[in-house]
Amino acid sequence: MESSAPSPSREVVLSRIRAALSPQKDALPSAEASWLEIPRGYVSSGDLPATAILELLTDRLRDYDVQVLHAGRSGVTHAVAKLLTARRADTMLIPAGFPQILLPEGFTYILDEELLPTLLDGCSGIITTCTLAIAETGTIVLQNAPGQGRRAASLVPDYHLCIIEAEQVVATVPEGIRALLPTAKLPTTFISGPSATADIEMTRIKGVHGPRFLDVILIA
Repeated sequence: MESSAPSPSREVVLSRIRAALSPQKDALPSAEASWLEIPRGYVSSGDLPATAILELLTDRLRDYDVQVLHAGRSGVTHAVAKLLTARRADTMLIPAGFPQILLPEGFTYILDEELLPTLLDGCSGIITTCTLAIAETGTIVLQNAPGQGRRAASLVPDYHLCIIEAEQVVATVPEGIRALLPTAKLPTTFISGPSATADIEMTRIKGVHGPRFLDVILIA
C-alpha cells in the first residue's frame, strides 16, 4: 500500500521538533532571556472604564450561576447576612486574618486552624476575601494569605462566599498575572464559578472538585 506524502503543516511541526532536539552549537540563553524573547501579540490590558469592568465581572459570574450582590462598604455585613440566610448557612468557616467586622451576628463562625477534612466538610461553607478577580473570564484568585486561607478550606465545604473589593478587579488575564507576580510563590487557586464537571458520561455534575455553590459580594 502506497503511503501518502506528509502534509506541509505536519512537516513544519516535525522540523520544529527536530530543531528543538538537535544539539546547539552555541551556549543556550538563560531561561529568563529565552522567556523574555517570546513574542506577545495578544491583548495585554483592557481599555474599559472601571464601572464597565465591574459590570463585565458581574455578567461573567452570573453566567457561571454565581449569585452576585453589590454593596457599599457600610452595607457588606447586611449583604453577608442576607446571603447566609438564603443559603441556610448557619455555621461558617473563616480563615485566619479575615476582617471579622464584616461578620453579622446570629451565625456561628469557626476559625480554620488546620482542621481535618471531615470538620471542614461539617461546616455550612466558608467566607473569604480574595487576592484579585479577572473580569474577562469571571475568575476569582485565592492565595494562602490572611483572609483567604489554605486551599483545602475553600475546596472542601459545599458553599463559598467571597468578598471582592472593586479595586481588586482587573480587566484581562495578563493584567491579573502581572498583579500576581509579587506573590507568585504562594499557593494560588483560580476559581471560575462553582465546581462542575462533565467528565462522567457527559453529564454536568456540581461539587466534584470544590463548592457546589458560590456567592460574591462586590464592594463598589
